Amino acid sequence: MTHNPHTVGEVMTRTVVAVGQGARFKEIVATMERWKVSALPVLAGEGRVIGVVSEADLLPKEEFRDAAPERVEQRRRLDDLRKAGGLTAADVMSAPAMTVHADDTLAQAARTMVRKSVKRLPVVDGRGMLEGIVSRADLLKVFLRSDEELAAEVRTEIVDRLFTGTHPKVEVSVRDGVVTLHGPVRDSALLPVAARLVRAVEGVVDVTFDVRVAPAAERRTVAG
Repeated sequence: MTHNPHTVGEVMTRTVVAVGQGARFKEIVATMERWKVSALPVLAGEGRVIGVVSEADLLPKEEFRDAAPERVEQRRRLDDLRKAGGLTAADVMSAPAMTVHADDTLAQAARTMVRKSVKRLPVVDGRGMLEGIVSRADLLKVFLRSDEELAAEVRTEIVDRLFTGTHPKVEVSVRDGVVTLHGPVRDSALLPVAARLVRAVEGVVDVTFDVRVAPAAERRTVAG
């Protein structure tokens, strides 16, 4: 199979709002408000990503405003207490930053987001320099692919290569991202393989089958 998964670089946003590590607390809040974002990469030098500051990193300053420091639950949250006293991006950011590369697959980025419970990831090059940012919404863009586009890819990259030697050919139909394979197959053991390959196509919601196992005589006729 020659299908190449879509990559982060194909869906990421290249124009990124970021702050330097010395950005002041109110500057960070104002930048988030101005650009309507909930997190900002924090940069050092000429653009190396050293952390991310999010709304969650800023909230401790308000949360602990009137709380007594000796409270037991506060002592268990030393990192939040540190952030509550922070004045700059370097003080309150989460570091090191969770990042991805432009050539990472969307599945890799999605797994990182889920595992780390984050909504977006800075995209960096091999030197850690900022190239863009990818969000959950960006990863979902693959589901905007048309049914016709999905059908063509499944037919060319999977069905025509996997289901050979039967007649008539296995047909592909797609409705609302759900792929259905119709027709005769030479070996039912190929169906789980087909299901896995089709589900791996970016933008496919699910796969179903409307197939039958072709009789041996039918297969011999095609084989010649």
